[in-house]
Amino acid sequence: MKIISWNVAGFRACLKKGFADFFNQIDADIFCLQEVKALRSEIPFFANSYMEYSNPAEKKGYSGTLIYTKKEPLSVTFGMGITEHDHEGRMITLEFPEFYLVNVYVPNVKRDLSRLSYRMKWEDDFRSYLKKLEEKHPVVVCGDFNVAHQEIDIKNAKENIGNAGFTYEERNKFTALLESGFIDTYRHFHQNEKDKYTWWSYMKGVRERNIGWRIDYFICSKSFLPHIKNTMIYQEVMGSDHCPIGLEITDPLKK
Repeated sequence: MKIISWNVAGFRACLKKGFADFFNQIDADIFCLQEVKALRSEIPFFANSYMEYSNPAEKKGYSGTLIYTKKEPLSVTFGMGITEHDHEGRMITLEFPEFYLVNVYVPNVKRDLSRLSYRMKWEDDFRSYLKKLEEKHPVVVCGDFNVAHQEIDIKNAKENIGNAGFTYEERNKFTALLESGFIDTYRHFHQNEKDKYTWWSYMKGVRERNIGWRIDYFICSKSFLPHIKNTMIYQEVMGSDHCPIGLEITDPLKK
């Protein structure tokens, strides 16, 4: 099974920049999109043979997540069941017989860090939500986490310490998530690999020079790690300020 995650930074805009070509070429079993910024009725794209689940934000043209899946889930949950967090369309959870899949768009703290305290609460509630899911099935989480975890995950680490997406507070929350029983799958398979990023500023020349951040992740429950075959970053794929990332898993039913 192949799963793709991509912050499309506005689905309608990404559709004009080659999204369908990548979608058809990669032929994944599941596509998880973040920052869709549109209602389903506003999206001129239909994926044949896929079921789709959309969770738009209440605020028009903001946030939002969407999943296309060939594999029919047992259940679908939108948000984490906490009103304070669930009006921005940031999460969709699919339950399969073998595992849960969570598509997430973690809140940005904003450049002035004005949303940092909210983000800290969101992180704690999110971690609790995932641990509750784990009581039934292992969990795979993908999406834009809006944090570069370690210095290896960002091009200019020293210059960015304390900036949004690289504050100690955000990084520590990601560490706490991993320490609670999750694995950063890309870093597990590529422990010392440098210059692999998933987001670049729109400033001129930044992407061409690969001055980027790795802020999009696939994480999974430790118990699910034996089923992970490969994890990928598609840096060459354009269409957004983020690039897609991928995960290949074995059939968990096969022992």
